[in-house]
Amino acid sequence: VQLQASGGGLVQPGGSLRLSCAYSGFSPHNSANAVIAWFRQAPGKGREGVSCLSLTDGKIFVRDSVEGRFTISSDDAKNTVYLQMNSLKTEDTGVYYCATGGPWCSYWPDQMASWGQGTQVTVSS
Repeated sequence: VQLQASGGGLVQPGGSLRLSCAYSGFSPHNSANAVIAWFRQAPGKGREGVSCLSLTDGKIFVRDSVEGRFTISSDDAKNTVYLQMNSLKTEDTGVYYCATGGPWCSYWPDQMASWGQGTQVTVSS
């Protein structure tokens, strides 16, 4: 199982970024890998779930604090899940990780089976 997160960077408040998570080595029909979730970890804080997408039925979950600003989507042909982040705020700063788990979406890191490396997102003027 491999997940490769990319797309992070430095952006001003109000700006946008699109993160990508390219995955391989598993089938979403395997219940242990039925979902892809994005997590983030701010300096000095724990890892928190941001958004989750089910690869089997397309159900989407978005954390309240990013609702209306972040959008999760997938391109099944490319085995890639995206996180479009708009209207970024300084509090969105952190390392963003994608992870796979299942069979249902969860914001609990312990319920994710595999993780990609993180990509740094810094929102600063």
